[in-house]
Amino acid sequence: MAQAPNRRDRTRPAELLGLSGVLAIFVGLISFMATRDIVLALIFLGVTFILVLVTLATLALTVNSTPTGDERDDLDEQDRGH
Repeated sequence: MAQAPNRRDRTRPAELLGLSGVLAIFVGLISFMATRDIVLALIFLGVTFILVLVTLATLALTVNSTPTGDERDDLDEQDRGH
């Protein structure tokens, strides 16, 4: 049976969205100040937001992927089978 997520696990999506938003706004402002083109700045903002969000989420998945008891048993069975 799965455990209920703790507070840290529940707030992680908000942390990822917030950090992605801050970095996207930074890149959008820098590109707007450099080009003075609002459409180009919005494009950079959107692309940066998506790229940072996907990268951080992928890193969060890889860092927190410790196998549980059932997963360890399954991995041990697969290792013994080969």
